[in-house]
Amino acid sequence: MEVRDALVALNMIEHVGPVRVRQLLQHFGDAPSVLRASRAELLRARGIGEETAEAIAGWEQRVNLAAELKRVEEYGCRVVIPADDDYPELLRQIYDPPVVLYVRGTLTTKDKNAVAIVGSRLTTPYGQQTARRLAYQLAYVGVTVVSGGARGIDTAAHQGALSAKGRTIAVLGNGINLVFPPENAELFERMTAQGAVMTQFPFNRRADKQSFPIRNRIVAGMTMGTVVVEANLASGALITANMAVENGRQVFAVPGRVDSPQSKGCHDLIKKGAKLCEGAEDILSEFEYLFPASNRGAAGQAGTLPALELSEHERRVYEAVGAAETSIDEIIHHSGLPASTVSVALLGLEMKRLLAQLPGRLFCRNRESRLSPPAQPMPAEAAVNENRSDG
Repeated sequence: MEVRDALVALNMIEHVGPVRVRQLLQHFGDAPSVLRASRAELLRARGIGEETAEAIAGWEQRVNLAAELKRVEEYGCRVVIPADDDYPELLRQIYDPPVVLYVRGTLTTKDKNAVAIVGSRLTTPYGQQTARRLAYQLAYVGVTVVSGGARGIDTAAHQGALSAKGRTIAVLGNGINLVFPPENAELFERMTAQGAVMTQFPFNRRADKQSFPIRNRIVAGMTMGTVVVEANLASGALITANMAVENGRQVFAVPGRVDSPQSKGCHDLIKKGAKLCEGAEDILSEFEYLFPASNRGAAGQAGTLPALELSEHERRVYEAVGAAETSIDEIIHHSGLPASTVSVALLGLEMKRLLAQLPGRLFCRNRESRLSPPAQPMPAEAAVNENRSDG
């Protein structure tokens, strides 16, 4: 039996979670050896009790592995294990990483630069608009947006990232063949083309109170930081935030109305030390290393646009910024673009180190980045791929 198949079988056995699998692998060496072990041999492994040993020893009567592998093939997904190159690197580092991931879509090295955006299912228009805006801005500059695929904030976050033609990943609390909520069926299909839908649960496993915290562990574990947009004091999003803290990851919280129950959880996080988040710049400022000097693109001559491929909106906004400090109102006027489009373009130009923001919402061209080309200029196409994902 192959290691991958054996891990799928272990993942399907009740009472056997990632921690127990790790203990078993340390004792027996590999997954096929675990499944071949007798009940007595299993009991000699650290942390394995009677119930778990009985379940594993009789796994062939409890698990239809052949049927599960057939479902994987027919459904068009694949199984990713920690030994695979595309297993999320940050997830591999947590205490109890899942032993298998069922994945539709693609996982890439770009996903190491991922941020989770989570929140309540029962949300307000303010919360949904904020989640979409943050996700759009992050995805636009190449950050993968991860969420749980649920109603409310999760759905808004995935939609925002897709609108920016960026990458987004949904981590499900049920089997990958079950669409929950059902109205997100089309959204999940779009995500498989610009990211992935994934879960650690076998086929036909329905969501319940136990599965959602397990799902939240993956969301927090595979991302550099977690942004809670809107959550009451009982929201599962706070579980995700706590798991992020346990994994040594950054936590951000979006403030809301002081009298809004949906924002009480966010305000509590801020009181406990989460970083207050008003825009994507508050998140990106914590991860400056995502945009090192080598990724800034080749510079042109003084007074000319650097040889970095920009979107049409970015180009118009860049040209609207004069030699002196320019207000955002002037940029909107001279570019002829809507205020929301200008804000997104300004963020992208700041991340590419072409513009700098000054106090009072004034902007100026970054002279140093225009006049100091990198030692090894990158081709324009490569520079764009480093700074932004087009899905």
